[in-house]
Amino acid sequence: MNIEKIFYIILSTILVTVFILFTFIFSPNGFNSDKSSKQKTIYFVDHISSAHQKVIDLFNEKYKGSIKVETINLSFDKFSTNERKELLARYLRSKNNRIDIFSVDQIWVPRFARWGVPLQKYIDSTEINSIIPNALETCFYNDSLVAVPLYIDIALMFYRDDLLKKFSDYDDLKKLIDSSITWEQFIDLSKRFDNNKNPFYIFQADDYEGLICSFTELMANQNNPIVDADGHLSIDSPEGKKSLQLLVDLVNKYNVSPKSVIYLKENESYRLFAKDNAVFIRSWPSMIDDDNEYLTDEIRAKLKMAPMPHLAGTKPGSVYGGWNLMISKFSEKLPEVIKFTRFLLSEESQKIMFEEGGYLPTNKELYKDENFIKKHPQLLFFEQLYKTGIHRPFLESYTNVSDILSFYLNKAIKQEYSVDDALKEATKKINEKAILVK
Repeated sequence: MNIEKIFYIILSTILVTVFILFTFIFSPNGFNSDKSSKQKTIYFVDHISSAHQKVIDLFNEKYKGSIKVETINLSFDKFSTNERKELLARYLRSKNNRIDIFSVDQIWVPRFARWGVPLQKYIDSTEINSIIPNALETCFYNDSLVAVPLYIDIALMFYRDDLLKKFSDYDDLKKLIDSSITWEQFIDLSKRFDNNKNPFYIFQADDYEGLICSFTELMANQNNPIVDADGHLSIDSPEGKKSLQLLVDLVNKYNVSPKSVIYLKENESYRLFAKDNAVFIRSWPSMIDDDNEYLTDEIRAKLKMAPMPHLAGTKPGSVYGGWNLMISKFSEKLPEVIKFTRFLLSEESQKIMFEEGGYLPTNKELYKDENFIKKHPQLLFFEQLYKTGIHRPFLESYTNVSDILSFYLNKAIKQEYSVDDALKEATKKINEKAILVK
């Protein structure tokens, strides 16, 4: 066993130990037995936002005395996406029955399917058919429904409308941006701004999944997915080189993005965008939620949404995100967990999640509800954006592919590797099934 693998095992063991301690600290009653034999307590692992908590409180009130949901909060402020993944995986491997329901990034479903309960016979077909297809297709593994979507996400740009209004051709610019501007036009537009005063484009180029999303879109623009239909890796290709070269050039050649983006994940990018009065930012719909401490109400009021840019001569595309719910096959409280899961899928819960936290609904009925749409017309924008949505590869080994690829993409943007060498080395490591310890 090589040093890398030994270190990985030690690190994973430490993470799962932290997770177990964390559950006692952040779950109000630890893992004590239910106070009453009549009441069943189920444990839900997720990033627990104020919107999540409001839905949980509503469920607990509705089923008071019979079911109570306790939360284990793996907050995005305290844990990276990769840390959440490793903590959950290590814990579930132990076959412990304490976790009942947990959320996973939609691209983790193949990896976590072995620990999930098949749901077809527990969730009514009417409820399943009420889920928008874009979200539902992320919930299957080997033709079995092993998850249901709590919410869907899709990449987009926010821009400062007030900064754009300074130009006499504002109306033309806005029309161009709102219909998906090409990257070539976007680069030209950047030259009209003083990047020292207003950084033009903030994107997340740190060594993590967010960088993969940008690369995925550029590959899909050229009809060359990261993994082809036969499951073969296809990043060391002309399309792969063009995609990575653009990301490198945005930072190092065109000065479209500040060099600091190579160290940015979501929260850090929001902070920079607000602090430096940047013009555009690649983001997710939830960026403008009240929970985002970096945006003032004044800035929120100036923001507009637009599709991601696309390469000239190609079709626009935005990567899907979102988190799915899975039920642990080690849970001993399946009937109660199913009730909670169905409650989370309901129109009532989905409305709260959207209105309180900006989480995009997965229930079709909300997109047909005229009163709800009248109150939230931005849902029409998202419904159109879904038509250009792109999924990342659904592979059991995807997280390892992502870890390796994001590492080398980041190195290329830092100019520590050439574009060619970065893609060749990433391909080699992925094909070798190497484990990259970060």
